[in-house]
Amino acid sequence: MKAIGWLASIILARSARLGPLYGSSQQVHNSRLAPYSGPMHTTLTALIAIGLAAGPADRALAQGVVMQRNLLLGMAKTIAEATLAACTAKGYNTSVAVVDRAAQVLVIMRSEQATAQTADMARRKAYTARMFRVPAAEFQKRTEEDPARYAQRDLADILALGGGVPIQVGNDTIGAVGSAGSTLDTDAACAKAGIAAVADLLK
Repeated sequence: MKAIGWLASIILARSARLGPLYGSSQQVHNSRLAPYSGPMHTTLTALIAIGLAAGPADRALAQGVVMQRNLLLGMAKTIAEATLAACTAKGYNTSVAVVDRAAQVLVIMRSEQATAQTADMARRKAYTARMFRVPAAEFQKRTEEDPARYAQRDLADILALGGGVPIQVGNDTIGAVGSAGSTLDTDAACAKAGIAAVADLLK
């Protein structure tokens, strides 16, 4: 890009030494006969060439930036609160965790009477759903039915138990929510209820 700028400055300086396009009557006459000749034409042509040369470089730079959707903290809190409320309404004391698209925790909440391990279980369920982009219950089923996949359970922070659900915008997984402390099916239902609370914002 520095070389292109240097070339442009030389062309502009050369045009200035040649003088203005309409500096005399003879030049005016000539310009009517050949309006696209002379130093201005030279400068314009060169600058167009420079623009074309710079284009691919600019496009290459733009291709180096990835734009991705992600969860905001406010939305994560809404999902967590709705998930916890859904399980509380069913008579369970549970924990909930919401992770972003990088599977990093945004929110963890635990009911006052939920046991301590449920918070970590909720986090790991959410992590599992985000990493594999499927509900944790589906991951559990896959790894049980296919021995070749069973070793995936040995990965750090993976928990093959129902209750983790991915948060998606179309086919793009932008996070996940995990619930722990009730039955596996109820945990999954509560996590889905949490996502449903922000469904209009995920369209």
